[in-house]
Amino acid sequence: MLLERLREYTLDQGDAPPAGYQNQAIRYIIRLDETGRYLGMLDTADSATKSRGRLVVAPHVKRSMGVRPKLLADNGEYVLGIARDDPKKPPKSDRIAHQHEQFVALVEACAEATNEPSVLAVARFLQGDLPTREQLGDDYDPGATLTFRVGQPDRPEGVLLVDLPAVQAFWADYLAPDAEADGADEMACIVCGTVGPVLERHPLKIKGIPGGQTSGMDLISANAAAFESYGLEASRIAPTCRTCAEAYGNALNALLASKTTSLWTKELAYAFWTEKSDHEAGEIVVGLFTEPEAHPAEVGELLTSFWSGKMDILAIDPTRFYSAAFGASGARVVVKDWIDTTVGEARTRLARYFALQEIVHWDGTEGTPIRVSWLANSTVHRKATAPPIVSKSLVRLALTGDPLPLDLLYLAVRRNRAEQGVSRERAMLIKMVLASRYQHLMREKTGMTELDSTNTQPAYVCGRLLATLDRVQRVALGTRNATIIDKYYGSASSAPASVFGTLLHGAQNHLGKMRRDRPGAHAALERQIEQILGPMETFPMTLTLEEQGLFALGFYHQRAADRAQAAANKAKREAAGQPTVEDDAATADIVEA
Repeated sequence: MLLERLREYTLDQGDAPPAGYQNQAIRYIIRLDETGRYLGMLDTADSATKSRGRLVVAPHVKRSMGVRPKLLADNGEYVLGIARDDPKKPPKSDRIAHQHEQFVALVEACAEATNEPSVLAVARFLQGDLPTREQLGDDYDPGATLTFRVGQPDRPEGVLLVDLPAVQAFWADYLAPDAEADGADEMACIVCGTVGPVLERHPLKIKGIPGGQTSGMDLISANAAAFESYGLEASRIAPTCRTCAEAYGNALNALLASKTTSLWTKELAYAFWTEKSDHEAGEIVVGLFTEPEAHPAEVGELLTSFWSGKMDILAIDPTRFYSAAFGASGARVVVKDWIDTTVGEARTRLARYFALQEIVHWDGTEGTPIRVSWLANSTVHRKATAPPIVSKSLVRLALTGDPLPLDLLYLAVRRNRAEQGVSRERAMLIKMVLASRYQHLMREKTGMTELDSTNTQPAYVCGRLLATLDRVQRVALGTRNATIIDKYYGSASSAPASVFGTLLHGAQNHLGKMRRDRPGAHAALERQIEQILGPMETFPMTLTLEEQGLFALGFYHQRAADRAQAAANKAKREAAGQPTVEDDAATADIVEA
């Protein structure tokens, strides 16, 4: 299914590269006249833009250890027989000579088969005296790719030989597997169903997969008996004709190379596309998902539709929408996830996804959606990589509506304890896990978005209480090297009964100091503690994983509400022309955030 959809994407575009061709950087263009006389070499690299050369669709083959020339476009070892300067791998003169001989033989075969005057000119050039390393200068890089341009009377500026239809047709025939000559198996292609020769190894590597080889990796391949079946080896484990193999490879590389059709995290690469490659709504869906902060109007429209109940309007587009997640395993690409839906359904799910993300900022102001990668990275240390399940689950929630697994809640809770606090990203992730699993939590827009003083669940109340006791300490003592959050967050969030007696006793001393020095703050905070403790009969001995998530939300909501109230009080005094009263708690919180 995945390969078939990728093949359709390439065919729908209508501008797929010729058979055996791939987009690549060509640094040097050798200029010849019609007789094959050398006219010089053009360097297309640009140091200002860090360009490695002009991007050209040119012949390509996948090489490992063997000698396999590329027609009319290859590196300096093949084209000119000039070895690279690599002290770690001294060149072998016999191998360099063999590479050059094979390149010359391929060009001569092309010239004989096509009878193209320009190709004949290149063949004559290769039989003559070639430019030496000294003639090319110190800046010449033998590892870069070269191709040829031959001047013609009607085109004095020259034509790139790789663009000639006859050359392209020769290369396609040259690479096509032949059942008789090459011993290729004739089987039904798993993509198009056509019976014919299938490839032993697929021609294109998939590039850019996180954690994979920079040169690219195979999507279909087997190199051990454990992965083989029915006597089929290498890429024959999934029989594919050359046309389909090139089509899916070109499509996937193009999708992953474009910001409008891909999403990247530290561990996975996602490709998104629709059955119609020019479908604007599909690109909008991808843009909303990958960079929601760049599309505030569209996100607002989705949220309005969600909360107003007008979701049917979003679901009317029946165009198929596809998503695939890829990771690396050694030298191979691993398909981590596959989603087949419609643009309309994707927009509907995205509306709910953004509604689940609604939570106030750290200062109590209205929050905005954030990227998948930011949510995933919040579950681990900044130098670590989040498990693939995080981003994969978030993508499935956004596009299919699948509830988030409790694994994500565990990762967020564990990181809260490690950092002794709750970031907005983790508070958002915790809310998304709980609300996606328990629908009653999303009955109204304010559910779990901001402070809920009517929520009497012990875990939520304990989180609010810890935030308030921390504020009491800050107002009484000012900024400290180690606060009660630094010392007690982990214990309070998992075993409240073991620490809150001690914390409340310490708070009485702080309140006594405040009664003398700041009676107004004392009255407000004492009243807040009493209001929070009102519904509590006893502190829980332990909290479950879901309850630890509620604790984190209560803690985060209370701190955000306190900061918002402090800012509102300050603005009110300034508007009334009254002197500003320094709020130590609010100041400390803002600095810390």
